[in-house]
Amino acid sequence: QVQLLESGGGLVQPGGSLRLSCAASGSIFGINDMGWYRQAPGKQRELVAGIASGGSTHYADSVKGRFTISRDNAKNTVYLQMNSLKPEDTAVYYCNADLITYSSGTYYESRPWGQGTQVTVSS
Repeated sequence: QVQLLESGGGLVQPGGSLRLSCAASGSIFGINDMGWYRQAPGKQRELVAGIASGGSTHYADSVKGRFTISRDNAKNTVYLQMNSLKPEDTAVYYCNADLITYSSGTYYESRPWGQGTQVTVSS
C-alpha cells in the first residue's frame, strides 16, 4: 500500500518561512507529477504548485515569487519552500502525486492524498 506523508507545517509570523516535505512510501516503481494543494476554512481545495517528473514547475498566481516547489526523485519526496508568508496562506496543505506501482507483473497507477499539514500565519 502506498501513502504520502507530509511534515513541516506550523505557526509562523507574517513574513516568515516554512518548508513542507512530502514523502511517498510503499512499493513505488515511479512517480509522475507531484503537487501541493491547500484548503482554507470554508473554501475549496486549490492547487498551489506542481512539478513534473522532468522538473518543470507551475504555480498559482497568489504564490508566484514566494513559494518554490522541488523534488528529490531518489527519496520519492517533494518539498514546498514557502517564504514571505501572509495570513491568507493559512490553510491545511496537502500533497498529491501520480504514483506507479508494480505487483505480480502488473503496473498500477494511483493518486493518493496525504493527511494534510496545518500552516497558520499569524502574529
